[in-house]
Amino acid sequence: MEAFKVIGNGPLKGEVRVPGAKNSVLKLMAAAIMAEGKTTLTNVPDILDVEIMAELLRRLGCEVTHETKTSTVTITVPKVIGHKADYDLVRKMRASISVLGPLVARCGEADIAMPGGDAIGSRGLDIHMQGLEKLGCHVHSEHGYLIVRAENGLAGANIALDFPSVGATENVVMAAVLAKGNSTIDNVAREPEIVDLCQMLVAMGAKIKGIGTSVLEIIGVPKLNPTNHNVVPDRIVAGTWAIAAIMTQGDITIHGVKPSDMELVLEKLRDTGAEIKSVEDRLNVSMNKKPKAVDIVTLPYPGFPTDLQPQMIALNSIAEGSAMVTENLFEARFRFVNELARLGADGKINGHHCLVKGKNKLSGAPVEATDVRAGASLVLAGLVADEVTYVTEVHHVDRGYDNFVENLTNLGAKVERVNI
Repeated sequence: MEAFKVIGNGPLKGEVRVPGAKNSVLKLMAAAIMAEGKTTLTNVPDILDVEIMAELLRRLGCEVTHETKTSTVTITVPKVIGHKADYDLVRKMRASISVLGPLVARCGEADIAMPGGDAIGSRGLDIHMQGLEKLGCHVHSEHGYLIVRAENGLAGANIALDFPSVGATENVVMAAVLAKGNSTIDNVAREPEIVDLCQMLVAMGAKIKGIGTSVLEIIGVPKLNPTNHNVVPDRIVAGTWAIAAIMTQGDITIHGVKPSDMELVLEKLRDTGAEIKSVEDRLNVSMNKKPKAVDIVTLPYPGFPTDLQPQMIALNSIAEGSAMVTENLFEARFRFVNELARLGADGKINGHHCLVKGKNKLSGAPVEATDVRAGASLVLAGLVADEVTYVTEVHHVDRGYDNFVENLTNLGAKVERVNI
């Protein structure tokens, strides 16, 4: 199998560029099917999940090209598209569920296989379904598929989400913009990726008020038009590189970021003792001493992102002192801690809390990536461990990090992809 071979090699130094956000581009690609014609996305990351979503759209009848040299995806949508998303693709990537709202809005029906993706805990689709039912859909499951029908079309409604779910917000909003009449959606997610999606929908002709707040007001329109859109920077990748600089006591300049989307993250990283300077779309993160352990609590945006929780546990594992990490979104995300313990980390799990006691050194060992962020975090831990660390199941990292090994190598790390 493929693995990352990681050898601890001192501070990471240099420059790195952040691509468009994984958590945004996949939903933007799904939104493109709502308008006949050619939609172009720029600042697209070269990651495995983009290829999976591209293939899913092709099976629905679209033409999709991904130019990695120009970081561009072009989606040409026909007048008539399919409405079935098959299991062999959907099981690989949970974001496939984001075609549900667009298909119901465009076709009045959708058959979507139950999604797969990262093994970080149960992520039910109840909130998605409740929102779509309010808009006039009939929903049931059959033979491993979600069957959604809107025989009489979609009609605007007042909807209050039980939880500010990112995926549910995206699906309900994309369905509502093509519904007849007005909709008010309360308790929506406010992540920068939600704002990015709404801004693209507005560029396509949707009428949405309250973007960036917890309440969206939508006036349904009869059709949308194709557009060109630049994907928002990936704040999780930016955070990963910042944490890498702190863990290795290095100095990294990160280009192409949006610091205003990372205010709480940067505040927590400064608490470790790091020096962080932000200028327009650039961050410089430097550390010249052992970091201090920092407590974090994951919450929906603008709270601390769950997708940076594993990286913070890795940081705390080699920091001065102890810290409590509380995970409020995904109950199985602490699976990663068991792998980190193989490197000598001291993490005690109690429910959705993990007490991490900093160690002077970690020691290299074979470990397994359990999800996208866990895989990246294990590599970071390997960078500050004695001898050699092998991280397997690297396809997880490929799903979310553009040119991961190349970027690390350019920063001075000793990391390579090998077969073992």
